Order: sequence, then structure tokens, then C-alpha cells
Amino acid sequence: MMGTDNLIFLEVLEWFDETGQELLHRLPQSGSGEIKYGAQLTVRESQAAVMYYKGRARDAFGPGRHTLKTGNLPLINKILSMPWAGTSPLRAEVYFVNLKVFPNLRWGTRDPVAFRDSELGFVRLRAHGVFNIRIVQPVLFINTLAGTMGKYSTEQIEDYLRRVIVSRLNDYLGETLDTLFDLPAQFDELATGLKKRLVKDFIRFGLALDEIYISSITPPEEVQAAIDDRSRLGAIKDMDQFVRMKAGMAMEKAALANNEAGAGLGLGMGMMMPGMFANTANTANTPNISGVAGASGTPSDQASNATTTECSDCANTIAADARFCPFCGHQQVVLLQCVHCGKNLTPGAKFCSRCGQPADKKPAACICSNCQNENLPEAKFCDNCGQQLA
Repeated sequence: MMGTDNLIFLEVLEWFDETGQELLHRLPQSGSGEIKYGAQLTVRESQAAVMYYKGRARDAFGPGRHTLKTGNLPLINKILSMPWAGTSPLRAEVYFVNLKVFPNLRWGTRDPVAFRDSELGFVRLRAHGVFNIRIVQPVLFINTLAGTMGKYSTEQIEDYLRRVIVSRLNDYLGETLDTLFDLPAQFDELATGLKKRLVKDFIRFGLALDEIYISSITPPEEVQAAIDDRSRLGAIKDMDQFVRMKAGMAMEKAALANNEAGAGLGLGMGMMMPGMFANTANTANTPNISGVAGASGTPSDQASNATTTECSDCANTIAADARFCPFCGHQQVVLLQCVHCGKNLTPGAKFCSRCGQPADKKPAACICSNCQNENLPEAKFCDNCGQQLA
């Protein structure tokens, strides 16, 4: 920001994210400012800007150069501000919002989550992966999450989003997965279903979950050993032939041993051979080879349309620069949403026009009746004990 500490010159406002991790940045960087009438605002293609004037969000700006209009006039402003010790009461600030995709944010279970398996009983799972986010409603993001902070980075929200993802994953596994033995082939399907569950949790802050990937879901070591044993048994198509093969290998090793124990073992195995291989000639060897084709989930590239967008309230296609939807009439710069039904609320609304709930109502946490653990709102299974919540 240039020209902030002067009486005559107008400001030129622009911002570059050098770290690649900042979701939001405010100018001036410390507090508010006396942005003058005619100040120039430059917004890049990957950004949006929101000007707050007299404490309220006045306008949102897309890419390009914009002229800001305030009541602060050069020189005259300082004269009119003499009753306030030369400080203009017409405070203004501009928030730059980074609209790019923030990739490779990591999520995972800090503590194992509880899961009731139909075959193994009660087990605890650890899960890890990555997810990508982006801001889709700049004003809603500022009003609900960033507030008056001068900057807001992914580090400040990653821990909360990680907790939300783990909680919803616990619910989704409890409702859809029957046993861990079916898990390895369902990572892509689980990620798709989990993404749909998380849409509401992200959009209430003006965020969109661009993509989520599950890299691993691992049970304890003893459970992994049980799964490995079952896999070995599944690979053996004919147990009788497997036992004969093992017996033959043991005889071969015994024959190579040049001691009395090896000779005795070889003699005993030789006497057992006629009975073991009596039916070998009559047994048809029909191996059953089944190939499982793993479906690789390739994330589809979503083409961005620079001229049209979708109304966040009625889902109709409208012009990208439209301030109001021509179909439902709702303002496209979302200031506040109802936490109960997701309805876009007008500034100063006390109640939701759709469901009638108070506009300032906060979602209540779910308390587990079994272990008294506090879970996220609308959670269906406890993160601590796996008990189904009422």
C-alpha cells in the first residue's frame, strides 16, 4: 500500500502473496486507515477484494483496477477532522482474499477413532490423507472466520478442518462400512462420499472443499496381522494340494540333511507318501484366477467459466458479475448464512426467512452419553468410544 502517511497523495492498493499460504490480507496492515476518495485498487485474477467502510462491508471487487469512493478528501479531510484530533472517523480498510486452490493440506487422526467391525468387533483406526480448499464467498469468510485479523493463513484453520474431516469420516465409516476386510478397495468411494458430507461444514465459512484424498486407514498391528492371515488363506485355492506341497518340501530338506535325525525324518515321510498322494492323479487341477480391477479415482478437472456462475441460493446460472440473482433476488455477496438451513441472510437480519431460526443461533455440540466426549454438531458416532449418538 502506497501513500498512507500523507495528506495530499491518494493511495494505490495492491497485494502479493509471497508465501502461497495466506487466505486473506488486510490493508492497512495495522488497524484501519483514512483511504481517500479516488484511491486506486488493483485486484489480480486470482484475488477478490472487499472494502469495509464505516465498519461495514460496502462492496466486493473482482479482477481489474477500481476507483474507491469514500468521504475522506485530501487536505479538507484533516480540517474537518479537527474535533477528533485530526483523525478522520470515516475509517476504511480493504481485505484481499486469495481465491486460488490451496493444495496438500494434511488431515489425520491425532488419536485413533473407534469403529465397530462386524467380524473383528471393536477396533480403533488411524486415517491420514490430504485435502484442497478454496474460498468461494469472500465476505462470508471474513465475517464468520477471519474477523478483523490482519492476515489469515492455512495454518490457522488447518487444525480445525482436520478435526471436522476426522469426525465426519467416523460417521461415514459407521454408516457405510461393514468390516475392515472390505476397506482396501473402497478408498476412492469413501473419499467421494466423505466429500459430500463435508460440503455444509465448509460452505458455512465461505470455503469449498476442492478435493479430498484418503491415503491410508490402518488398524492396530494385531488387527493387521489377522487381516494378513486371512489374505494368506484366501490365496490358497486347494488346501489338500497345499499340504502335499509342504510335505514334499519338508522331505526334500530332510533328504539334504546328512545326519541321523534327517534320515529318520525322511524314512517317516517316505512311509506317509502313498497315502498322501493316493488321489493326486484323480484330482483335477482347476485353479480359479480372478482379477480385480482397481478403479483409479482420477479427480475430474473442473473447467472455470469466467462469464457465468451459479447462484449460491437457488442454483440457477447467472452472470459472474451480477450483484443480485435475477431468479430469486438474493444478493450474491453473501454476508451471513443461517446455520440451520444454509439460507443467505440479509445484513442485520434477526431471523431466517426460510426456517425462522434466530440468525445468531450457533450449532450445538453433541455430547456422548457413554463417555461424555464432546463431538462436532450433527455428529452421529462418538470420536472417542464409537458409540452411536442420540
